[in-house]
Amino acid sequence: MHSPSPKGARIWAYAFGYFACYAPYSALTKLMSQGHLPGMTRAVDGFEVLPITTFASLVGMVVFISAARWWKHAGRRRLLGLQIPAPSRWTLLSGLATAAIIATTTLAYTFDGLSIVFMMLLMRGGVLVIAPIVDLFSKRRVKDRSWIALGLSFAALVAAVADTRSFALTVIAAIDVAVYLASYFVRLRFMSKMAKSEEREDSLRYFVEEQMVATPAIFLALVVGAAIGRGEVLHALRLGFTDAWSTGTILPGIVVGLLSQGTGVFGALILLDGRENVFCVPVNRASSMLAGVLSTGALAVFAGGKPSPVMELVGAGLMLVAVLVLAVPGRKPRVPAAQGA
Repeated sequence: MHSPSPKGARIWAYAFGYFACYAPYSALTKLMSQGHLPGMTRAVDGFEVLPITTFASLVGMVVFISAARWWKHAGRRRLLGLQIPAPSRWTLLSGLATAAIIATTTLAYTFDGLSIVFMMLLMRGGVLVIAPIVDLFSKRRVKDRSWIALGLSFAALVAAVADTRSFALTVIAAIDVAVYLASYFVRLRFMSKMAKSEEREDSLRYFVEEQMVATPAIFLALVVGAAIGRGEVLHALRLGFTDAWSTGTILPGIVVGLLSQGTGVFGALILLDGRENVFCVPVNRASSMLAGVLSTGALAVFAGGKPSPVMELVGAGLMLVAVLVLAVPGRKPRVPAAQGA
């Protein structure tokens, strides 16, 4: 079994960072969409939120990788006589999938009538189902406790959706979840193929190359969509660029964007751990799930939001048990005693 070590324990530090960013990120996104933050003049559409939050994430990505001095890990291409960081074909595709994940995650917490916890369970539960499929394709051995944690996590999803009143999914919300899950399948598949190993250099190279594609790609797409500006969705994108000052979304949008980038950093580093996806995905999913419960509770207490239904809390509790199962160190193989002469 995998023995505990500073290197092996790093994933739990990433999980805490993910949790610490995700709780305020999801709560502030919900409040921002409702127009309940100080200085805001009205509620804003989910698509209207994306321009400012994505731009803040883009700046945060550049600052973080520069401060960590991780640009050196990226591959290089020659351009006008200069060697510049550049993604490979696989990290380019993975970065585009990550761009879709970033956008759909932020949108998920802006839909009226759908709780943070419920949307989390749909998205997180779907990725939990994907994890063993990716491991099967990648021919990775899955440890028994990882299967147990996966089962508990899936039970959490079933418990939460047992409340049929939560099935008020709109078409756009269903599409949002579907795009999110398809993007995660692509991302996990490429990660498993290229970067999930015990070599930290492989993980850091993949991380930097994926990050340098993801946020710039989605911001460029938003700019193009806003320039077209036709239809309800694209018009909302245009408003996100032109009316941010008048609606008071600049400051909260920057905070949400930076927190979003924090979840992207820690979430990616969890998934890039060398162990199987059936281990890493429950750690990643449970961290955000628990953060969602905390943010929903905070909104209920301080902002007049609706508390989580009992079955959603049961689901979150099962997620916590899954994390505890994974956190218990495995025993080292027993070495036979030396035989006397």
